[in-house]
Amino acid sequence: MYYHFKIHREKNGYWAQCIELKGCVTQANNLDELRKNMYEVLNLYLNEPEPTTKNFPLPKKNIKGKNIVKVMVDPNIAFSLYLKHLRLKHKLTQKQIAQMLGMKNLYSYQRLELPKKVNPSLAMIGKIKTIFPEFKIDDIFSKK
Repeated sequence: MYYHFKIHREKNGYWAQCIELKGCVTQANNLDELRKNMYEVLNLYLNEPEPTTKNFPLPKKNIKGKNIVKVMVDPNIAFSLYLKHLRLKHKLTQKQIAQMLGMKNLYSYQRLELPKKVNPSLAMIGKIKTIFPEFKIDDIFSKK
């Protein structure tokens, strides 16, 4: 999963803003430093400390233009973000999904929406795919 940043040049360096996420901005003295900062700020921005009802927009597919670059989301964050997006899109609660997945307690599901704790097994990914057929694991790792 990649988000798009627009890079701006100024007298003393560079700054960049994420096109899809308002308020996700960074700056640096040079382009190498800016690339590292864009990755860091994007992942910090998307990595919520606690489960909330806030749903970040998924990245747009084809944003092209001068000084626009793609910045990768950490796969754990991308998985949690994508799963939460699908759950909210289908108007399901965490408790409902936990039951549908055959989990004994709510916390087991909540871990899937927490990037620092997510570590789904292949069997769990298969169950998620059954509930959300549109769930594409490739979207977590691809540039599209």
